[in-house]
Amino acid sequence: MNFKKKVAFFTLGCKVNQYETESIKKSFIERGYVEEKFENSADIYIVNSCTVTSIADRKTRNMLRRAKKINPKSTVVVTGCYAQTNSKDLEKIEEIDMIIGNDKKNKIVEIIEDSNEEVIVGNIFNENKYLELNFSTYREMTRAYIKIQDGCENFCSYCKIPFARGKNRSRKLENIIKEVKLLADSGYKEIILIGINLGAYGEDFEEKIKLEDVIEKVSRIDGIERIRLGSIYPDKISDRFIDILKNNKKLMNHLHISLQSGDDKVLNLMKRKYNAKEAIDVLKKIKREIPEIAFSGDVIVGFPQEEEKNFENTYNFIKEIGFSDLHIFPYSDRENSLATSFTGKISSLKKKERAKKLEELREKMFLEFREKYIGKEVDVLIEKIDNVKNIAEGYTKNYLKVEIEANNVNDSFKVNDIVKTKIKKIKKGMLIGGPKKEED
Repeated sequence: MNFKKKVAFFTLGCKVNQYETESIKKSFIERGYVEEKFENSADIYIVNSCTVTSIADRKTRNMLRRAKKINPKSTVVVTGCYAQTNSKDLEKIEEIDMIIGNDKKNKIVEIIEDSNEEVIVGNIFNENKYLELNFSTYREMTRAYIKIQDGCENFCSYCKIPFARGKNRSRKLENIIKEVKLLADSGYKEIILIGINLGAYGEDFEEKIKLEDVIEKVSRIDGIERIRLGSIYPDKISDRFIDILKNNKKLMNHLHISLQSGDDKVLNLMKRKYNAKEAIDVLKKIKREIPEIAFSGDVIVGFPQEEEKNFENTYNFIKEIGFSDLHIFPYSDRENSLATSFTGKISSLKKKERAKKLEELREKMFLEFREKYIGKEVDVLIEKIDNVKNIAEGYTKNYLKVEIEANNVNDSFKVNDIVKTKIKKIKKGMLIGGPKKEED
């Protein structure tokens, strides 16, 4: 009897990592492997690692040890950002059989099957072109993610990701279009363009092409009704981008802003390429042009030498803009990053206090933004239907989660429908609506 080998996957970190895992998974399946759940016994375990925080590093190590414990005879493989930056540390973990860097993700199946080497990690900075992976898209409910860019050359003082991802490398527009058309033909209505530094798309090309060109080309593809973006830096938002955001009906009015701070001193220490005024001016301009825009964002608290007045500047910046949601990260040292050597480190207690204060503001802004929609009609892309509770769930154009109540949800909706609903109330942070009636 011919038994097929089983392979299991575990992914940590960003949507780019999730996307890459799906591509690796497809490569294995095309070779005749069967996917197994990570908690079950498999022949091969692959952990696609993240190294943004020390917590991500620890989770990676724990998952690798867990895999070998589930099946001691298995081949345990670590790839991803932590594998790329910390292969020497990972070599000391006896449960790991192979360490494969980001620069070899497109050949991971062949390496596992044919190589006797335990560590295969090259110099990521030698990679000058976008690494095309097996043609497979990471899909989440009714949305599909498309990776269009890799790498980052900003070298922010707190971040080690450039050492994990290398130089800015953009995907060929023709390959992006091919993948979007495939998704459209498969019935997907919403796509999300992602990258490590999405706004830097095209800067490595000789020809003049930018993220705005990708958006415009993709928006012309029949069947695609919604386009979203991964996170973007404030300094990458041009007037042309704002014009497209305002006038292109397919580009959704939600942006996730990689802000990190709203204070000039801290932004300078972080080696960010914009100051607070430049950031707040561009976000205010977007709000003037597109009143319904929703901003979510990332912010770091307790950066070295961040005094109380610097934190207050960030707090006031965020309050003035009125974010719909916020991801708050207490600063932590990352090896190879410049900020590790900075003096004036902030105590854990002070970082917790500042994070708590920002969290209280986040909760207030979160609720206030959603309260504005009570009594209004919105378009919702249905992602999930619960026939027992008679509810459907989905997201508005500006990425607010909505639960739609109906007498018979199975007769009213289908997954992947875009429907109109009038918001009645808010419950546990979610907008609650019902289907539009004919007399409305």
